[in-house]
Amino acid sequence: MSRTTAPAQADREDGSAAPSDGLSHGLKQRHLSMIALGGVIGAGLFVGSGAGIAAAGPSIVIAYAISGVLVMLVMRMLGEMSAANPASGSFSVHAERAFGPWAGFTAGWAFWFLLCVAVGLEGIGAANIMTGWFSGTPEWAWVALFMVVFCGTNLAAVKNFGEFEFWFAALKVGAIVLFLGIGVLAITGVLPGTDAPGTANLTGDGGFFPHGSEGLIVGLLASVFAYGGLETVTIAAAESEHPVQGVAKAVRTAMWRIALFYIGSMAVIVTLVPWDDGAVVEKGPYVATLDHLGIPAAGQIMNVVVLVALLSAMNANIYGASRMARSLIGRGQGPQALGRTFGGVPRPAVLLSSVVGFGAVLLSYWSPDKAFIWLLNTIGAIILVVWFFIAASQLVLRRRTEREEPEKLVVRMWAFPVLTWVALAGMAAIFFLMAREEGTRVQLYATGALTLVLAVTGFALQRSRAKTAPAERS
Repeated sequence: MSRTTAPAQADREDGSAAPSDGLSHGLKQRHLSMIALGGVIGAGLFVGSGAGIAAAGPSIVIAYAISGVLVMLVMRMLGEMSAANPASGSFSVHAERAFGPWAGFTAGWAFWFLLCVAVGLEGIGAANIMTGWFSGTPEWAWVALFMVVFCGTNLAAVKNFGEFEFWFAALKVGAIVLFLGIGVLAITGVLPGTDAPGTANLTGDGGFFPHGSEGLIVGLLASVFAYGGLETVTIAAAESEHPVQGVAKAVRTAMWRIALFYIGSMAVIVTLVPWDDGAVVEKGPYVATLDHLGIPAAGQIMNVVVLVALLSAMNANIYGASRMARSLIGRGQGPQALGRTFGGVPRPAVLLSSVVGFGAVLLSYWSPDKAFIWLLNTIGAIILVVWFFIAASQLVLRRRTEREEPEKLVVRMWAFPVLTWVALAGMAAIFFLMAREEGTRVQLYATGALTLVLAVTGFALQRSRAKTAPAERS
């Protein structure tokens, strides 16, 4: 058997997975479940949430609850479509089936760009921890080291990636559960050496909404970004032993776990630590909370966990980006040479997806103080654009599947179509709020410009292929 596979076998143009897609199928159910958690628990939660708390104050809990409900609806819709038609292109394939190649092109490459930039964010966050331990070492050198390591990890067999991600994600989950347990003990005054804080930190220093609606909106956007990456599980499902059953179970379990971890963590942090404590941003909210409680060495131990979380998320995001790129290229929406597989791994796509991450190395070298914020603003509201495509595609494909293949609906969206429309309205409301606030307008414009460029390019490619198809048939 050849060691390489042509990209055309990735996903069929009708959206279904090809019988022999060239990818390895070495992921097990336990890998899928942890990949779902590993891709999302990273810089957005451990690092970015500090800026969200500083902006929103205690109301960050409401921000995470609102976006948590939204992401649960989106993941239920995505789970329905992915269980019915597993494909390595996930929602990009579903958008193409629903609206045409231009939609798959736009959603897919937007998400690819989001994951690649997220890789850079994770790398910079991890490098900040390392420079704290090894003072005098350059941040860019650590980012470069991490990029080389995880680019290499993703060039290896997918089974190795799955095993690596399983144990690293398990450590992250265990640490968050322990953190929540310690936090609850401290809040109730049961933890030795601590007094119950009551509601002092929730109502003092400006109240529950210290910066009003503007702060809540900034916190909402930070929380939306933090939830981004959960979609990777539906991409990974195409390389599992039992794609349909795997994605259905992984989506069900990941949704409530993520909501519990995120909302619970924010509630513990703002109850125990004053929201305007500079350590929340400087050290990160988790480390700041444990240091505030005076638990010996807990802050440093949590730093190790945060480092592992960031590196794990880098690994998962390179994986997700490479598979999305391969699926797009396999459907004729990218350079064909980059879509080939070697030993069941799309190595050219892995290298392509790592290029943007290496761009973060340059940013860290030129402007280490501003690199993280610049990258965060660059991706802006891309995840909301992706979610919009998911919801719109589900509206179309649910009715089509009920009509043509109802037996494929092993996962069903709740209260369809009402909750789908509710999710779309929620996304539109967030876009509107972004447009109103000066601090988030730049992100909205950047995201809008990128989406427009991708949509126009997708339309052009679609028309070009439509014109050449009759000539090829004749």
